[in-house]
Amino acid sequence: MRLSSSWEGDAFDPECPTRIVLDRVGDKWTVLIIGILDEGPKRFSEIRLAIGGITPKVLTSTLRSLVADGLVTREVFAEVPPRVEYELTELGRSLQEPVAALRRWAELNVAAISDNRSRVAR
Repeated sequence: MRLSSSWEGDAFDPECPTRIVLDRVGDKWTVLIIGILDEGPKRFSEIRLAIGGITPKVLTSTLRSLVADGLVTREVFAEVPPRVEYELTELGRSLQEPVAALRRWAELNVAAISDNRSRVAR
């Protein structure tokens, strides 16, 4: 489906492709990768080390999706051994502020949410 850049979606419409975007940006690994790449270009191993708990398979899959969505670029350098770097695109950088706000909100409210879950589980 090709949409003009002036088209605006409706996330409450179940047929709207906006939901695909929400799935992408709502993914925890996307939030963390966008945060890491905000510091500048990074190699695969640098991203993996910075994000505790992500498997190489999940990181590869998420990076491929971010590249396909136009949020991240993948640059291969003709060196021996080959060097690959990932970097936010302009579109990806525009996502940094809302993603950082969401991540910070989670960090500030995790204790309250954990307490609430514990109370409900009793």
